[in-house]
Amino acid sequence: MAEELTVGDVAGFAPLRIKRVVRETSDAVSLVLDVPEYCSHRFRYKAGQFLTVQVSVDGCDLRRCYSMSSAPVEDELRITVKRDPGGVVSNWINDTAAAGGELQVAPPEGKFVLAEGLSTPRPLFAFAGGSGITPIMSLVRTALTNSGRPVRLFYANRGRDSVIFSDLLAELAEQHAERLTVEHHYDEDRGVVTATVVGSFVVQAGDADFYICGPAPFMDTVEAALLGSGVPRQRLHLERFSVADVAPDVTGDADETCEEIVIELDRKKITATYREGDTLLQTARQRGLRAPSSCETGSCGTCMARIVEGSARMRINDALEEDEVADGWVLTCQSLPTSRKVHMIYE
Repeated sequence: MAEELTVGDVAGFAPLRIKRVVRETSDAVSLVLDVPEYCSHRFRYKAGQFLTVQVSVDGCDLRRCYSMSSAPVEDELRITVKRDPGGVVSNWINDTAAAGGELQVAPPEGKFVLAEGLSTPRPLFAFAGGSGITPIMSLVRTALTNSGRPVRLFYANRGRDSVIFSDLLAELAEQHAERLTVEHHYDEDRGVVTATVVGSFVVQAGDADFYICGPAPFMDTVEAALLGSGVPRQRLHLERFSVADVAPDVTGDADETCEEIVIELDRKKITATYREGDTLLQTARQRGLRAPSSCETGSCGTCMARIVEGSARMRINDALEEDEVADGWVLTCQSLPTSRKVHMIYE
């Protein structure tokens, strides 16, 4: 769901032992994690959320976010990781993770969760592309277990060999034949997913909620098709797991005129001299502040702060809504100042 980053702060992480490794496909593996009793309360989660995992590869500490493929109704915590060409952490996990090993893991986060408080639960339409099935699987299983809502799943893959959870999906479709419909799409047979295909799948969707996760082109196609068919934007829930290639410590893309950053955190107010190329989060850390953060990839929202003076731009934003950005909220791990002075508050 996000690119690997070099980090140096493991505050909030806990060591979780790998109980079991399940080979899902030739390029995807599931890790069942053992949560110690002393921190079990911190790892309660909602379907659709993710964990931030930290591993050490060739002497570098790297973080990456992975959605839970298990559901809260299950008595286990499981993440599923698909190999990504050039992905250091995903390849390391697929090649070396073994039962008995240990991972540093931060508690669950994320807003890609089922809508709550509905007097009459709406139908659930889910669109997954490739490894985007991971959080979708958690959502589908939870909806089938905890509600009576009908569920329709559209799952796109390059071919049949790349389908993650193929057997489990078939079992669920058989167990819940009256409520669950699963439609597989194989690019090798039908070409890539088009707006026409999406439109056909949602005919007579009615008053439904829509959840989308997968590669950016797939998500863009589905989102545009749904909006074009009249689905209200507030009914769309998206979880993007592709990010830009730049790392947060890349320099040269901030405003050179910025001179100072004022930071308010934990009833403290400090003024820091800005160093070109640093994010707002890096600036806070340089002054010794323990600013909140987790994934550091613009996905979780843990590091959000509100700018009350000045301005900044985010390189990646997969966590904040448009109205939050309009109110001045930014993801500090992805924000570079664009004014001479920036005053931000962690609330």
